[in-house]
Amino acid sequence: MKWDKLGEECGVIGLYTSDADHIASMACYGLIALQHRGQESAGIAVKNDSIKYYKDMGLVQEVFSNETLAKLHGTAAVGHVRYSTTGDSNVANAQPLVVKYRGGSIALAHNGNLVNIGTIRDRLEDDGAIFQTSIDSEVIAALIARNFKLGLKEGLTDALKQLQGSFALTILFEDKLIGVRDTNGLRPLILGQLADGGYVLASESCALDVLSATPIRDVEPGEVIMIDDKGIESFQFAPAARRAVCAFEYVYFARPDSTIDGVNVYMSRRNAGRTLAIEHPIEADVVIGVPDSGTSGAIGYSEASGIPLGIGLIKNKYLGRTFIQPDQKMRELSVHLKLNVLKENIAGKRVVMIDDSIVRGTTSKKIVQMLRDAGAKEVHMRITSPPVAYPCFYGIDTPSRQNLVGAQMTVEEIGKRIGVDTLGYLSPEGLKKAIGLNAAPLLDAVPNPEELSESGICLACFNGDYPTAVPESADKFQFEKR
Repeated sequence: MKWDKLGEECGVIGLYTSDADHIASMACYGLIALQHRGQESAGIAVKNDSIKYYKDMGLVQEVFSNETLAKLHGTAAVGHVRYSTTGDSNVANAQPLVVKYRGGSIALAHNGNLVNIGTIRDRLEDDGAIFQTSIDSEVIAALIARNFKLGLKEGLTDALKQLQGSFALTILFEDKLIGVRDTNGLRPLILGQLADGGYVLASESCALDVLSATPIRDVEPGEVIMIDDKGIESFQFAPAARRAVCAFEYVYFARPDSTIDGVNVYMSRRNAGRTLAIEHPIEADVVIGVPDSGTSGAIGYSEASGIPLGIGLIKNKYLGRTFIQPDQKMRELSVHLKLNVLKENIAGKRVVMIDDSIVRGTTSKKIVQMLRDAGAKEVHMRITSPPVAYPCFYGIDTPSRQNLVGAQMTVEEIGKRIGVDTLGYLSPEGLKKAIGLNAAPLLDAVPNPEELSESGICLACFNGDYPTAVPESADKFQFEKR
């Protein structure tokens, strides 16, 4: 069942530990914590004398059995969960990618999207490179492999400087675990320390929590972290550019218990709800959230407005990733599989429903009708982000602009389309304020709340102000045609 939300990104993890017997299981646990970032495929690669790996289509717990994990021993590991933003969804495109070169092998896990992928790939193919996948991540691995003669630092720096777009990488190269973040910091990456003195890199801090790791700091934009048996070494492969952490990490993608660049995700969503109540007040009897990402905002809206918080929608947590919808009638009923209305909390009431975003408006319309069918007297919808009006080129699967309702209609028109009495979106200024209010830096280098709220967030999907040059359009299947 296709839910009317922006497509998740990907999740990466990296481990360096002396516990060679359990490193694959630890990586598996970390990937389970990051499962919300991608459900198409999962994979783990470990490095001992050589790189061994296993990856397949499916959820982490579907891909890895105890027997499979027991075969993966090493002192360093990288792992990946995937939602495809470039390339088709098949096992050949699953990660980590393992690329052989004259000096050995590289294993790479990538969260993000390169905007200059076509140019680089064409040049490499003209030079004789042969690619086995249709994803941009293989281009990164190929660039690194081609530069091995320059030495590790110089080769990495030369390769990474050629990349434009978003990337958070965990890499097994030579005897090292390497973490990299793009110069804008678009995609998150955090460093932590394990109880045995080893280290972990992950897309979100929730993966550190499940491993009982202590957060050290976020990887800085443009930074390379190298970890081996001597400890940690860090250097900038390029100066940090305009800082532009993806706003949708806070709005929807990240787990609420994660902290990204010093900002707790739950608190940012709660603050968004509080600000939304100030910007778009309404008289009502109950505030409900669309689970799960609307729940935190509903709490904040209720606190600021004084309207009681209630549970109005129950989520089916055991729905599979796919569901066959053979005809239009079954497709219309499919939303009931994921959500059901708690009628006793809705009937006869004026309802404020909080959600994180509206992409096409199809799901919102169905939920609103479900509330009316349950006896809601009024339905007022409040969105904890501005209208999504522009596509993302940095690793989020968004429809083309003509399919984004926020680009084609006014707020009033959208409200009529989905059938609500009133509709209100959080302003861009309100979103920046909500994210910046609760910054709790892990180290001095993290921007303070005022700096982050004013200049540190990418709002391109709302206002079209991209932090880098972008193509006029993007096709995730562009290399399937070759």
